[in-house]
Amino acid sequence: MRKTDKIFYRKIQLPFEIKKPILAMGSQTKNTLCFAKENFAYLGPVHQDLTNPGDFQSFQENVKYFLKKTPKIIAYDLHPEYQSTKYALNLYAIRYTLYAIQHHHAHVASCMAENGLKNQKVIGVAFDGTGLGTDNTLWGAEFLICDYKNFKRKAHLRQIPLLGGERAISEPWRLAAMWLYLAYKEKFLNLKIEFLKGINKNKWKILKDMYLKGINSPLASSMGRLFDAAASIVLEKYEARFEAEPAIELEKLAIRYPLSAIRYPFRIIRNKNIYILDPLPVFKQIIEDLKRKVPREKIAYRFHLTVAEMIKMFCLILRKESKINKVVLSGGVFQNNLLLRLSLDLLYREGFKVFIHKNLSCNDSGISLGQAVIANFSPAFGGGSRY
Repeated sequence: MRKTDKIFYRKIQLPFEIKKPILAMGSQTKNTLCFAKENFAYLGPVHQDLTNPGDFQSFQENVKYFLKKTPKIIAYDLHPEYQSTKYALNLYAIRYTLYAIQHHHAHVASCMAENGLKNQKVIGVAFDGTGLGTDNTLWGAEFLICDYKNFKRKAHLRQIPLLGGERAISEPWRLAAMWLYLAYKEKFLNLKIEFLKGINKNKWKILKDMYLKGINSPLASSMGRLFDAAASIVLEKYEARFEAEPAIELEKLAIRYPLSAIRYPFRIIRNKNIYILDPLPVFKQIIEDLKRKVPREKIAYRFHLTVAEMIKMFCLILRKESKINKVVLSGGVFQNNLLLRLSLDLLYREGFKVFIHKNLSCNDSGISLGQAVIANFSPAFGGGSRY
């Protein structure tokens, strides 16, 4: 880290030259700013949550500092409700060129830039909580074919409604109940597992009615929320004090299992030109394991192995279709060391060249770097458009 007259920033050498100075505004949580010029990117300090007044004030001060460096382009996230996006859109548009960047494309691009990759196509695997997609739904388990200029969404997790919106993050039992409802319909309430004893049946009825009426139930294809749902069932955990707490506890349980195991079954559905990963068979098998009193450590490990196998299988499919052998892993879910280790092992066995974050975090603190390098190759400056 280097100290300036006002803030600390990290200096990152880029494998290409920035055409015009760029300021990237980052994400909503774990926010950083990134100023890119010539052959370097300068990543500012982390602002944990821009809904927090103190973090937002620090964010504004840092924006003002970087604006003195006279950027020509302002890059920001697609999500219109992010404070960083709102701030970007309020800047003087005549002075700056504004460019919106899709969240998961930015995740993959940040890892590419950190690893010194030039503008070349890769298979990008971006797993996190949620980020707004180009179809105006919430993405979070994405397989992309992309470079810095373009991206194409090739596969994703099956979408489910987040019952009550963000409330589903702090009450992960809602996610679990939704998956079980999709798998068993009303019969899921009669399953003989401990998890169901802690569900408020009256509250579930209200939530189900919300879902059926399409009230406050945004669709999401989130791997982070899939982990939360599995953890809620296995650990009988109904509330979370912070985002991903259930997933963290599931990983801690899984690493206690000392033996090998086989993955759970899952389905791959092809819908026109996109693959959809359906994990309903995973949940059904978890229920069967719980009924048979299989050790919870083993269930947790099998779940992690299954997700790693999903990554391997989709990368094999996309390599066959695209002839691309380079895989980039990014997004906050890869802070799960067990999942990362299992995924790397499976991918290396298949001969893939895999790139992961080394010095930067895979979470949203790297988003701004991705935004900056994507904006550099944007159509406005001689690059291509999304395809």
